[in-house]
Amino acid sequence: MPLPNTPKLTADAVIFDRAGRLLLVRRRNPPFSGWLSLPGGFVDIGETVEDGCRRELAEETGVKAGRLRLVGVYSDPARDPRGHTVSVAFAGRALSRRAVAGDDAAAVEWAADWRRAELAFDHRRIVRDAAKLIAV
Repeated sequence: MPLPNTPKLTADAVIFDRAGRLLLVRRRNPPFSGWLSLPGGFVDIGETVEDGCRRELAEETGVKAGRLRLVGVYSDPARDPRGHTVSVAFAGRALSRRAVAGDDAAAVEWAADWRRAELAFDHRRIVRDAAKLIAV
């Protein structure tokens, strides 16, 4: 029996520094080119969602995170204009503040005023949920 056609799996990282700033990337590629978003991306075959989250975080920002805490699973079929994706979001603290844009990030920044930032996808909701969870 063939495997069913299912949603694509992604992982997103909500990373704060000790000053309460949020790590954001400016997207280089569509959808939402030029918009701010959380570091994240597609989970590779053979990879756990936690490992995918850490890999994407490192590839896009050069930042390593401490302990990751599950924020939630975001599965609205309309959350990504490319098609149905499901994101497993994790929150954590950065082990270092040095961030450098890489992979498909055009830029990276530590946002102090993240509550007002316009974010791609459903990342505003994810950040709001994470901030409640880890009391930022």
